[in-house]
Amino acid sequence: MSILDVNVVDIIGVDPDKGIARLVICDHLEWIDPVGEHLLLLQEKINSYLRFLEGGELGQHYPNSKGCKCAIEIAMKYQPSSEALRFIEKAREIIQDAGFDLTYQVA
Repeated sequence: MSILDVNVVDIIGVDPDKGIARLVICDHLEWIDPVGEHLLLLQEKINSYLRFLEGGELGQHYPNSKGCKCAIEIAMKYQPSSEALRFIEKAREIIQDAGFDLTYQVA
């Protein structure tokens, strides 16, 4: 599973002791110009994750996630471009307004 599988949640981790449920987007694509297609895939994937969270599917499939703070994490293979970083920051604001968090890491 990866960013290319738009309607699939790649990884879900729930830590009830810490009170966090993390949904991970696996992004293995390079940030080469033009980045528009890559950004569109990322936007679609984030929207899919939001639908999953807002629709209550996390709690249905992972009952121990009830009461946990939910975060979407983008696990990137490559360092994001400046345009991608701007997109992530704007997406973070929207996701936080919805009651969730958005982070990213480069592995």
